[in-house]
Amino acid sequence: MSDATPAPESATGDSPNFDALTRDIADVPAVEVITTVAVHLMSAAAVNLGLAEGGEPHKDLDEARKLIHSLAGLMDASATEISSFHAAPLRDGLKSLQLAFREASDVPDEPGQGPGEKYTGPIFG
Repeated sequence: MSDATPAPESATGDSPNFDALTRDIADVPAVEVITTVAVHLMSAAAVNLGLAEGGEPHKDLDEARKLIHSLAGLMDASATEISSFHAAPLRDGLKSLQLAFREASDVPDEPGQGPGEKYTGPIFG
């Protein structure tokens, strides 16, 4: 649910209808949940790398490292669960973030030691 979508209310109108919310998420295919989470991780990492418009004040490489590493772990764990149709653009985005991290770092990591490289192998740029 987005911020623009109000939560379903119960018949009394005073609290969310958790049965309806549970049914809603149950209707979402797993591949969609996985790709949505991956896109959120990618977006947050890009912001923390300072890649967003006017993003330099939000640059935080420690946070970006955590997000990129988590994204790589998710991609590794879900590789057999999502098709290459879904995985290929996510892998491309991950690699781009890893290269951007390497470029933004004042002290580059050794090959294979950068964020997510435990899962993807060394990234050279």
